[in-house]
Amino acid sequence: MDQSVRDIEGVLLAGGKSRRMGKDKRELLVGSETLLERALKVYESVFSQIKIVVAEHSPVTDTLSHQVLTDIFPNKGPVGGLFTALSRSASLSVFLAACDMPFLSASLIRRICELSHGFDVTMVQLSTGMQPMQGVYSRRCTPILKEMIEDDQLEMRQILSHPDLKTHVVEECQIQDLDQNFLSFMNVNTPSDLEMANKLLRSSR
Repeated sequence: MDQSVRDIEGVLLAGGKSRRMGKDKRELLVGSETLLERALKVYESVFSQIKIVVAEHSPVTDTLSHQVLTDIFPNKGPVGGLFTALSRSASLSVFLAACDMPFLSASLIRRICELSHGFDVTMVQLSTGMQPMQGVYSRRCTPILKEMIEDDQLEMRQILSHPDLKTHVVEECQIQDLDQNFLSFMNVNTPSDLEMANKLLRSSR
């Protein structure tokens, strides 16, 4: 395992039910594996320490071998999930992604982690916009995230502009060799997204 990754904890957001999907996304199948299983398999190949943040405990996560944290501030989205993780982390930084990303790439995660050294926030910018999910965040973000929650400012990208944080934006050209079509940033939010993910998986075999 790379030293650059060993010093960073993997945090996976696995909230639960989705209004757009109408069911628990963690148990949706892409191929023969659930979204949660696919994400954890990648994380386990990269990180020695993993935490899973959920809205509430459920049978889906209660049997996992990794530490499961419940949101300290309910219904605050990824900002709340990241705050919860950083508040309970012994590592200086965490890598954040969500379990509804079916094509996470271990090599891409390692690259982002390598590029994060010396920064409080490392976030990828694609032509479609900033990608806060799949970013690295240091513990220095914790009080700022709390302020954002208290002010109900829940747009993750806002943290990039905070004057007290040293931030780094990773450009497309720095990662495109590992993920030409940037499929690792795809989210499954709707039934049509799920259908597309399974179609992409079948076509890649």
